[in-house]
Amino acid sequence: MSDCHNNLYELALGFRLLRQEGYYASADVFNNLKDTEGKIQEKLSEDVKGLMGLYEASQLSIKGEDILEEIGNFSSQLLNAWNTHNDHSQARIVRNTLGHPHHKSLARFMAKSFLSDFQGTDGWINVFRELAKMDFNVVKSIHQKEMLQVSKWWKDLGLAKELKFARNQPLKWYMWPLAVLPDPSLSEQRVELTKPISLVYIIDDIFDVHGTLDELTLFTEAVNRWEYAAVEQLPDYMKICFNALNGITNEISSKVYNDHGWNPMESLRKAWACLCNAFLVEAKWFADGHVPKADEYLKNGVISSGVHVVLVHMFFLLGHGITKRNVDIVDDFPEIISSVAKILRLWDDLGSAKDENQDGHDGSYLECYMKEKPGTSIENARCHVMHTISETWKRLNKECLVPNPFSTSFTKACLNVARMVPLMYSYDDNQCLPSLEEHMKLLVNESISS
Repeated sequence: MSDCHNNLYELALGFRLLRQEGYYASADVFNNLKDTEGKIQEKLSEDVKGLMGLYEASQLSIKGEDILEEIGNFSSQLLNAWNTHNDHSQARIVRNTLGHPHHKSLARFMAKSFLSDFQGTDGWINVFRELAKMDFNVVKSIHQKEMLQVSKWWKDLGLAKELKFARNQPLKWYMWPLAVLPDPSLSEQRVELTKPISLVYIIDDIFDVHGTLDELTLFTEAVNRWEYAAVEQLPDYMKICFNALNGITNEISSKVYNDHGWNPMESLRKAWACLCNAFLVEAKWFADGHVPKADEYLKNGVISSGVHVVLVHMFFLLGHGITKRNVDIVDDFPEIISSVAKILRLWDDLGSAKDENQDGHDGSYLECYMKEKPGTSIENARCHVMHTISETWKRLNKECLVPNPFSTSFTKACLNVARMVPLMYSYDDNQCLPSLEEHMKLLVNESISS
């Protein structure tokens, strides 16, 4: 390792690839990049490709790895400075690296820019590019068929017609499973996963923009009991929603039992009850004019994010490692799920995360934090949130490294949820999602040509 600076990119790439696949590679290998005074060697600043590799590697850090913090800050500062003085294809690649590091980006969403940057004269590179383009275009046709299935299911369900106050965005909701389960062979799972995701949004709207506190209390009791006697007390619009929820839960439970020999009904009902309980807590806070402590809000908020409900469904739909022990772990909101939920909740609560056409009553972590700490500016509060998101990514990275009972497909899907979050919650001044819309257009409508 004495001359590791001569192979800086290879060192960083090897580390990143091992960690991405769940192997614990020690970050100590980067200590050799320091000089006798304990500082990162200045001569490394001349190697732009190596710096990009270091920045990419730093994204896989876990708590306590100070050296990865150092190389991340070192490389990002130098790359940003280098970028301000250069304006050519290399600068575009550097900007992509800083804005969309591999570990925190969705591979298929970045395919077009990667292929445009991946140029060369070697024959194998050109063959590789052609295969990648063929794969992209074939998968696009699969997604188009899935979108037709989702659209038909949503229309037949009839909730958009019955619940006019609620969001009507089935194709946007389908983007979650499209991103989270990129394997082309998981077409059926993507379509099925869109169904509970849709209900999370609809039930959120019932709690956030339409239901009275008395109605919401009755609805929560009905979901906890899951009995028709309780449902009979509900107003008509809630009966319609519960019947849809019950039908989807029964349908997915039957499918999982037929495919994998396990009936997940109890787990799915429990997850929905926990979600509604968390929604009701927030509704009571609003009704009472109560602003909770930031930690109290966030503890409830990771549940009301809906991530647990969705990932419980995904665990059973994937069908890998379904045992009594693993089911108990999934039901109990394990760290790999709670970390993803925390990332989503915090992104959602940033100031730019106001959804289209929604004038609801849900709270905000920023509001709670700033009330708890008087005098804190909105800029400092947002910096605190971004720092907390960064620290939560370290926890998620650790969960993907340590031995856990989950399959690789489930673990990577959890990572993909966290990767998708910025696209889903980065609203512009017009309350639109320009980045998501751009990716939707690319993945569903456009083809990649030579």
